[in-house]
Amino acid sequence: MSKTKTKKDVREFSTGATRDNEDGKLDFEGFLSPIVLERFGQYMHQHRKQSNGQMRDSDNWQLGIPVVTYRKSLVRHLFQAWGVWRGYKVFDNKGVRVELVDALLAVVFNALGYLHELLKTQQHGKK
Repeated sequence: MSKTKTKKDVREFSTGATRDNEDGKLDFEGFLSPIVLERFGQYMHQHRKQSNGQMRDSDNWQLGIPVVTYRKSLVRHLFQAWGVWRGYKVFDNKGVRVELVDALLAVVFNALGYLHELLKTQQHGKK
């Protein structure tokens, strides 16, 4: 059975144009921060270069990384961030000093990758 739209279901603008109201619609513009997403994109681009000198595709991670790999990396980077915010000098496995922003971005990447793998499994039965 189709629902009949009423006046309150529709927004009317001063120009006379109309659109459905936004009730129940996801507000990505409100949920996300453009400065965080831009910095995340910069971080991800920085880390496209692999130790062998080759550039990986930006979506390479979507091919699938085991969740245990994401978990271990997430915890490692969380510990780095924790050390930095506690005022310690923290260094990565190459001896490079870790900055808080980079540690947090690594946490975000690993959390998103882990979540990606979980959702793929839930939605498509893929491992």
